[in-house]
Amino acid sequence: MADAERAGAEVEAGRGDAESSAAGAGAGAVRGDGERAAAEAGRGRAESAAAEAGAGRGDAERAEAAGAPRIRIRAFRLPGSGLLASELRTTFRRGRTLALLGVLAAIPVLIGIAVRIETGGGGGADAHGGGGPAFASQITNNGLFLVFTALAATLPVFLPMAVGVVAGDAVAGEASAGTLRYLLVAPAGRTRLLLTKYGAVAVFCAAATGVVTLAALLTGLALFPVGDLTTISGTRIGFGEGVGRALLIALVVAASLLGVAALGLFVSTLTNSGIAAMATTVGLVITVQILDVIPQLSALQPYFFSHHWLAFADLVRDPLLWDDVLKNLGLQAVYVALFGSLAWARLGTKDITT
Repeated sequence: MADAERAGAEVEAGRGDAESSAAGAGAGAVRGDGERAAAEAGRGRAESAAAEAGAGRGDAERAEAAGAPRIRIRAFRLPGSGLLASELRTTFRRGRTLALLGVLAAIPVLIGIAVRIETGGGGGADAHGGGGPAFASQITNNGLFLVFTALAATLPVFLPMAVGVVAGDAVAGEASAGTLRYLLVAPAGRTRLLLTKYGAVAVFCAAATGVVTLAALLTGLALFPVGDLTTISGTRIGFGEGVGRALLIALVVAASLLGVAALGLFVSTLTNSGIAAMATTVGLVITVQILDVIPQLSALQPYFFSHHWLAFADLVRDPLLWDDVLKNLGLQAVYVALFGSLAWARLGTKDITT
């Protein structure tokens, strides 16, 4: 009986120590700041779960586990990656964004079906008499040309309009919904928020271009013959190299949209109406496209963000010609720097208290 009572007393003493430790941990959590308190609470929940899982072990094993040092492993995360991931989820879960991507994916399919019906899958390089978008006359010879045709058809209008809608709604949509001030209450800061918004729009540029490229590639493979590719220069390259050229062109097209993205983001900081920002951005894109074909404005046209968009055709030559492509990328960088700075200056002074 004495041994049993002594064992019971030891168990009670162990419980008292555990309760004292829990109380001490709770007091430390109260004294810490908010983040340390949350971390201590999370560790407390994990330790409680572990204690419950090991409830069937003896007192000696529990004591050994409690006295063992804890090894903390923290995954490396880039600064701001959590905010960017949240913004990307919000952007790509919107029905409007999914609808835009769906329309972009349908365009190459419709072009491929139209060419297939008109030519019956046959015909040569002149099956279309030279009409239609760039590279359209070559689709029946090699389905890979549908990728180039689809990008040439969507880049002047559809792709920049889709980017303009997403970019125009980036800041103005938050303001109109009343969530912008709550985002800025957090310690993220206005600069970090602006960079996150632009990063999400840039990812959409790549996603939209990728959707067009993938839909065109699959449609071309399904409807037309494939094989060695005849370049604009008249030389032939292998199918694998042709696919590599198509991916390179897709990257160039995605980068060509970054200037529009910066312009749309700046417009988005000027108003609290998402619809007004989207309409203004799309209207500017259309206006610049019209001005770019007026001969009397030839002196200004090299400075329009759309002037060198179709320079990616030089990447279908052998050897590759980079001059106009680099001019296009340099021009986009100027637009990003200019309108990105204007957007930063505007958002830094924007009244978001109401």
